Amino acid sequence: MDNSPADSVTGPGGDERPGQLRVRPRVGHIQFLNCLPLYWGLARTGTLLDLELSKDTPEKLSEQLVRGDLDIAPVTLVEYLRNADDLVAFPDLAVGCDGPVMSCVIVSQVPLDQLDGARVALGSTSRTSVRLAQLLLSDRYGVRPDYFTCPPDLGLMMQEADAAVLIGDAALRANLHDGPRLGLDVHDLGALWKEWTGLPFVFAVWATRREYLEREPRMVRQVHQAFLDSRDLSLEEVGKVAEQAARWEAFGEDVLARYFTTLDFRFGPAQLEGVTEFARRVGPTTGFPADVRVELLRP
Repeated sequence: MDNSPADSVTGPGGDERPGQLRVRPRVGHIQFLNCLPLYWGLARTGTLLDLELSKDTPEKLSEQLVRGDLDIAPVTLVEYLRNADDLVAFPDLAVGCDGPVMSCVIVSQVPLDQLDGARVALGSTSRTSVRLAQLLLSDRYGVRPDYFTCPPDLGLMMQEADAAVLIGDAALRANLHDGPRLGLDVHDLGALWKEWTGLPFVFAVWATRREYLEREPRMVRQVHQAFLDSRDLSLEEVGKVAEQAARWEAFGEDVLARYFTTLDFRFGPAQLEGVTEFARRVGPTTGFPADVRVELLRP
């Protein structure tokens, strides 16, 4: 699909819209393994050609969506909650966990309850994971570390800090390879949250700008359905997804298949309860109301 004028337009769902320009929705794509199952199926179904994809980090994609440079994108939970008045979230589509997540971790040289006043390196580009780590350390373990930011290189971080917060592929490497190799303790943020609250955790949701939804309601729903179909196809064929990813990643097929099925891509009542609890605990100190309302796209 190009952007030239035409008599009709075919969207991701195949519906024609006569007399409109062929304009593809601008959609964000997180460059982490944890989002691969949500995009892998798009190529298989051909829907990928109907989207103008922009690849970047979670933080930068969130900023682009809030600015209006993207129409639909994954947005970190904290940034969604800060901008809930301008965004509408997609139901049943998120990146989260209901227990361990494997790729959001605190790596430490000492027990977590001994980090009061210690230096903790933040190598994350996700405000949500950083805020979750800070919440767990302060409210669950009763410590107030001295935080500083740096590139996500575990070896260098441990030269200057007693602990480090990592997300994404760097966290997966630290969890499975580097942490154990260096004799460090690896604490899974998803598991810590689940043990503490009994709830799932959501790291990122998919959302559209409210103004774009009002202008292109059919297109938004088609893109939402395309992502749901992609996710379902990817999880049905998770072995193929893992096999292809293992060709360019430093992880074997079995590890990747376990990772993809450990992640929770749902966004239903239980996940909403987890979001509500997180907002209640951190909202006033993070830039959004403790009772912030999450609006979901309606069928």
